[in-house]
Amino acid sequence: MSLNPPIFLKEKEENNSKFVEIQHSQTTSIAAEDPFQNLCLASQEVLQKAQQSGRSKCLQCGGSRMFYCYTCYVPVENVPIEQMPLVKLPLKIDIIKHPNETDGKSTAIHAKLLAPEFVNIYTYPCIPEYEEKNHEVALVFPGPKSVSIKDISFHLQKRIQNNVKVKNDDPDKPFIKRKKTEEQDSNDSKCQDTTLKKIIFIDSTWNQTNKIFTDERLQGLLQVELKTRKTCFWRHQKGKPDTFLSTIEAIYYFLVDYHTDILKEKYQGQYDNLLFFYSFMYQLIKNAKCSGDKETRKLIH
Repeated sequence: MSLNPPIFLKEKEENNSKFVEIQHSQTTSIAAEDPFQNLCLASQEVLQKAQQSGRSKCLQCGGSRMFYCYTCYVPVENVPIEQMPLVKLPLKIDIIKHPNETDGKSTAIHAKLLAPEFVNIYTYPCIPEYEEKNHEVALVFPGPKSVSIKDISFHLQKRIQNNVKVKNDDPDKPFIKRKKTEEQDSNDSKCQDTTLKKIIFIDSTWNQTNKIFTDERLQGLLQVELKTRKTCFWRHQKGKPDTFLSTIEAIYYFLVDYHTDILKEKYQGQYDNLLFFYSFMYQLIKNAKCSGDKETRKLIH
């Protein structure tokens, strides 16, 4: 008597196996189609209605825009500000935009729209002086001198101590006075808050960043490097890896890691709404590409 199972049982097992594979494939595909599905986002109904009605007027400059005015940093007439989420951030953000960066294509504006009290945008070369605040300000930029987010406080403390040492190395100050000042400043430096107060982002293509990064006003700042993540940006830089994030993605991921690594708190979607516009436009453009809807893509661009 043969111990091999009947052919119809084999076929049934193979079909079941295929069905499981297809289900898994579909689940993976759905997740890949919507990388924002697990975010705690506010209702985007206001954006859906605005997209259906088309471009609207900016109440400040009168320009015709879609969703928001990228010149005035305000939502347009058919996107009431009270229907937009406002995000509270744990620190201030400065965004330095390259003068050749097209305003209408920059995602940095999303941060200013959604966290207006915490975000400032400057167009290079008009940027603030940071030298006196180098113990509480950092720049997000990869490189050999960059540190991880979890090590920020340690390196800021070192800067406070170095600033005290430089201050006390004044040869014109009498020795006794210098000695007392050193002791006082040493005690003060231990008490000083090493919390990061402001983080800076550069908004430009990778090929344009060098001009801003090498500016002497930024050279003395602590550099911070983000963990590697893949971008969802629809305007991917040609010839660059998919780990090159858009500005709003970089801001969002920095804040998520800062929340867990520095504030030591559980992340529960506090900054997800920074991707309010970004996630909506991502799906809009993706759907337009699938359907061949050139008009929708024109409205976005």
